[in-house]
Amino acid sequence: MPQILRRNLPPKLFQHLLDRVEQREITRAQLIAFALWIDSGTEVPLGAWFKRFEVMTVCGEGELVKTFLTRDQSPVGTELL
Repeated sequence: MPQILRRNLPPKLFQHLLDRVEQREITRAQLIAFALWIDSGTEVPLGAWFKRFEVMTVCGEGELVKTFLTRDQSPVGTELL
């Protein structure tokens, strides 16, 4: 199973993620929690997945993070604990 790609993201995807952080008012503390989770070496499935944090949900597919959702938005895929 792959690990989340943290460097060399496609530029359009990176901009999309930055836009979602701003639009959904994701805090620095939540981004730090997300970064620590990635640094733990968590493996992710090849298909769609999501991970719930305190005030956001991270959604991805395989090694790529695809978007950030608010707590009241519905993610799709396998939930990671």
